Amino acid sequence: MSYQQTFNVRFWLKKNITRKDGTIPIYARISVNSIVSDLSTQLAVKKSHWCTKAARVKLKYKDASETNPILEKILAKLHEALDQLNQEGRPVTALSIKDRYLGIDKPVLSLLELIDYHKENEFQKLASGTIKNYAATETYLKRFLKEEYKTIDVPLLQIDYSFIIKFENFLIKCKPIKSSQPLSNNGRMKHLERFKKLTTLALKHNWIKLNPFALYKMSYDHYDCAYLQAAEIRKMKSILLDDQLSVTRDLFIFSCYTGLSYVEIKNLRLSHITEGIDGNLWIMLRRQKSKTAVKLPILPDAQEILDKYLSEYYGNDSTPIIPILSNQKTNHYLKLIAKKCDIQKNLTFHVARHTFATTITLLNEVPIETVSKMLGHTKLSTTQKYARVVEEKISLDMGKLSKRLGKNLSKRSRSKQPIQLKIVR
Repeated sequence: MSYQQTFNVRFWLKKNITRKDGTIPIYARISVNSIVSDLSTQLAVKKSHWCTKAARVKLKYKDASETNPILEKILAKLHEALDQLNQEGRPVTALSIKDRYLGIDKPVLSLLELIDYHKENEFQKLASGTIKNYAATETYLKRFLKEEYKTIDVPLLQIDYSFIIKFENFLIKCKPIKSSQPLSNNGRMKHLERFKKLTTLALKHNWIKLNPFALYKMSYDHYDCAYLQAAEIRKMKSILLDDQLSVTRDLFIFSCYTGLSYVEIKNLRLSHITEGIDGNLWIMLRRQKSKTAVKLPILPDAQEILDKYLSEYYGNDSTPIIPILSNQKTNHYLKLIAKKCDIQKNLTFHVARHTFATTITLLNEVPIETVSKMLGHTKLSTTQKYARVVEEKISLDMGKLSKRLGKNLSKRSRSKQPIQLKIVR
């Protein structure tokens, strides 16, 4: 179809609305292929001043010199919106022209615009800790632009594989935001991972045509997180501690026997303690991070700690069962506790989750599939990072194999018939 056949704009008075001063709002009716969308011009005129045939204010009235030029500008901008949509290859409808005129669908063209768009439209879906991490990535990107490109912003079309490599090299040599927390390789990869999510967002919106990360591969250093052995757990449970350290110890031990993260224990309420399928008490909640359901029976050691705090619990379901300090303070106290217990490990709250996966469950022959369910993981591969097949587990498994082989050898030695081996060619 031709341009003239499909697109039309006409101004009209919305007569069912009359303002206190007697004026009536002027609207623009956008029509594409006979489908219309109405747009308020934010202007108004008295009915007697309006010429329906010309769709303008009558020239004999003085408000015509003010209103009619504005209507012409609106018409020109609507035509401009149509041209932009055609040039970008986007669908042209009455609504899409209106949205472009209003700036609702204005394309994001620069990196800082993309960062702002992500803040406005994606942050409400993220946890506060994740938002804080994006703020750090933004800081590094702005520093990088200033140092490498001597500018405060770049067009999205300028972001390519070379840009990513330059940013990675910048992260290697740059001064960290916190001098006490230098950027490790995995820290750099996390910033690049968040940057990749931003460019993927731009790709989905068609603000860029090619994925700049298509040929880039994240390279993480794999390392084993610390976990406590049974003897270290017993030592921590038996040591005498003052009030604050004692509460921190209880939180940590509770996590060792439940696998709950810091934030999940912080959010633990009475409503999360319920009767399970076996008639015993279970903890049932959703993971803070993935929102997956967590259902786990409460082990005796965890129940003992729970009972201790429930006996003094006078709150309602909005009150946490176990009083909890900030994550930073908790980790500080854990290091003091480790020193008192002579535990030569970098003790953080996350170590408890690894302890649950390794010492409490895997080494006691709980199948890894079951452990994965209790940890609330969506992928078994994630659990495998927690529940390593440690030397003690290897020793136990090989000990069982050795006994089994010993029994089989003993049976064979008592058998009168020699074992015949066949060679298959």
